[in-house]
Amino acid sequence: MNSLYASRMGTIPRSFVREMLKVTQNTEIISFAGGLPNPRLFPVQEIAAAAVTALAGTDGSSLQYGPTEGYAPLREYIAQRYRQNDGLNVTADEILITNGSQQGLDLIGKAFLNKQDAIAIERPGYLGAIQAFSAYEPEFHSVPVFSDGVDIDGLTEVLRKRRIKFFHTVINFQNPSGISYSQDKRAALAEALRPYDTLVIEDDPYKELRFEGQARSSMRHWLGDKAVLLGSFSKIVAPGLRMGWVCAPRETLDKLIVAKQASDLHSNSFCQRMLCQYLMAHDIDQHIATIRAAYKRQKDVMLAAIDTYFPAQVACTRPDGGMFVWATLPPQLSAIELFEYAVQESVVFVPGTSFFVDGGGAHNMRLNFSNADEDKIEEGIARLGRIITNLLNRKGGSP
Repeated sequence: MNSLYASRMGTIPRSFVREMLKVTQNTEIISFAGGLPNPRLFPVQEIAAAAVTALAGTDGSSLQYGPTEGYAPLREYIAQRYRQNDGLNVTADEILITNGSQQGLDLIGKAFLNKQDAIAIERPGYLGAIQAFSAYEPEFHSVPVFSDGVDIDGLTEVLRKRRIKFFHTVINFQNPSGISYSQDKRAALAEALRPYDTLVIEDDPYKELRFEGQARSSMRHWLGDKAVLLGSFSKIVAPGLRMGWVCAPRETLDKLIVAKQASDLHSNSFCQRMLCQYLMAHDIDQHIATIRAAYKRQKDVMLAAIDTYFPAQVACTRPDGGMFVWATLPPQLSAIELFEYAVQESVVFVPGTSFFVDGGGAHNMRLNFSNADEDKIEEGIARLGRIITNLLNRKGGSP
């Protein structure tokens, strides 16, 4: 059978996170692995009521095929939030509803990438983007991310050497590092990209999950039509609905629409109408405020536990929002080795190697704080701390 498979299948890395979700079905496991919202915050009753309303009537339109672009009132709702919250002049004609923002990444790869085209990504970068783009066999150029955003000098060097089709960034509360681009770094990124025929793919599923500080401008503010925006309802409503979107100029959107027609015709009509009904009937900002408050508590518990239980040689990011903390182990410790011991203690995380295309992350781990409740977070970090301390003692490092 191997001779029958497309060569591209050998270039797509397996998702460590997706594989971990199988393990974490065991309720004894404390999981910091998947980027999962906390299910106790899902608006279950409200969604149930919205489903009934969406099905009401006799025309059956909620269960019929729909336009590829998506349900018009939902697209207008998204555009209106861009206008209201971000000051962006976005219309519904620039919105394409997708099966989560992950499908948006795949459609962008399908529409823009030929084999061996050069693209730039963050280092470390989002695993879902690495997977989606790998299917089209591009040439990856990874650029380091600092505490305030991408290394502008490094990106500029890449842009000078190769024709880069696009630069992919998770600009707010980056997955996996948790960092956000400062306002100055966003302006500098725009200046770096402006002379080149290069798009920025602004992947922004965590934008609404800011706990502290002020919201910052979208790259569309500086780059206009050279910025393609991706968003998602997975983090603020429920991921099982698989509702996301792409916001792009109409010329680009037309290409993505054709790519989507060849993929699945359109996203789930019923889920779109049900979601729209929920959004029209409820104050989503109040719901988001509840999520923010809960996740801030969980993040604070995780960071306090890290300070208490991890040896001082372990460094970690301290994000202002999102879902992730990025930890760096001492150089004598391997995150893969730590993971193997952690599984035996019924706690899991994602080793950092999953987020690099060029070999890196051996001493890093991504810790998710949104899914586990506060008592589980403290217990899981305590277990990891004991394992790290024991490994350091065994390897001759002082804890």
